[in-house]
Amino acid sequence: MEIRKIDGRERFEAFLISAYCFHNRIDDVEGQREKIEKETCEDWGAFTEDGTLAARIIRNQYEFFLDGTPVKVGGIGAVSTLPEYRENGAVREIFAKLLQAAYEDGEVLSTLYPFNQAFYRKQGYETVTFQNNYELDPALLSVYRFDGKVTRWNPGESVEAYLKVYHTFAKKCNLAMPRDEASMLEHMKVEKLYQERKFSYLFERNGEAIAYLTFTDTYHNPAAILHVEESAWINHDGFYAILAFLGRFTADYGKIELFLPQGIDLLRLIQTPRAYELKKTTRCDFMARVINAQKLLETIKKPDDCDFVVRVNDELITQNNGCYHVTKDGVTRVEQMAPDISVTERSLAQMAVGSIRLEEAMLRRDVEVFSKEEMLRRVFTEKSIFVGEHF
Repeated sequence: MEIRKIDGRERFEAFLISAYCFHNRIDDVEGQREKIEKETCEDWGAFTEDGTLAARIIRNQYEFFLDGTPVKVGGIGAVSTLPEYRENGAVREIFAKLLQAAYEDGEVLSTLYPFNQAFYRKQGYETVTFQNNYELDPALLSVYRFDGKVTRWNPGESVEAYLKVYHTFAKKCNLAMPRDEASMLEHMKVEKLYQERKFSYLFERNGEAIAYLTFTDTYHNPAAILHVEESAWINHDGFYAILAFLGRFTADYGKIELFLPQGIDLLRLIQTPRAYELKKTTRCDFMARVINAQKLLETIKKPDDCDFVVRVNDELITQNNGCYHVTKDGVTRVEQMAPDISVTERSLAQMAVGSIRLEEAMLRRDVEVFSKEEMLRRVFTEKSIFVGEHF
């Protein structure tokens, strides 16, 4: 098959492949054509010998925070193959060239939402635990109080205060995306307030914004459900302001659905006699892949006495293969130094973003620690992860 980027009129053909595979209903096919052909996202296709487009993948380009530093990240989407061309390796062939292009463009990581985790592991991606979901009766939060100012946002108003809180919060969470005013508004916007029933609230103390909350609700017999779409805070006062506010809805909702970043566990923090009633599930339907191992190792936070050698094995991006000497001041390739730890691109992605700590990583078959375990334990720790974008 021929693998290349697609453009122009081919974009609409690619769009129809994904529409077919993802069971989308399209009311106005021709109306969509003009819109799709003007898009500028990077689209890759696999073409048969007769020129038929058989499969496609979109490579979005973003920046995500990694230990407080924005880095270039790819967001893979629209992975789809027409059924008559499946099981011929079309997607794998696209990934082989797409990942190489990502490396050459300076990406550090690539991410995606998988339809099948085993399939994407073959492309070097690994599962990232990124969110804890909680179901609880709002009465469980009635013990909390907030005496600051609470203001509901209305369409057309500024989102500057929300954006300020978000960035303070997001810089502390790996895989969170820097936002501008337009992207912040995209998360909050509502066109028909009392049909969509989407509400955003800002929490202030002494004139300073300390947290925000965006939620939707669903009528459900016998009681409605409040679903938190996003929340962020700048300190512990902001966090508990959100809990206190949610505790005010005991007469309105039978259940609250709340999500928090991985690394923040409400079960460890909540102060209520009935904490055992909380139901917790953990989401792991997000995957990451190392694109540039050296840049990744340079970016992650390291202790001042950091000094170890890691051997990386990557089947598809061979430039990553080799040993790296990692210190607080930098990362250099080495040949003569024995490794203290050996990893694959899959395990390194999990460890670097903080989805698992070293003790867990050592249970993987593709991680082997030879020496300096105590130091490595301080490098590869569990971290807060917040994935707020969808692609």
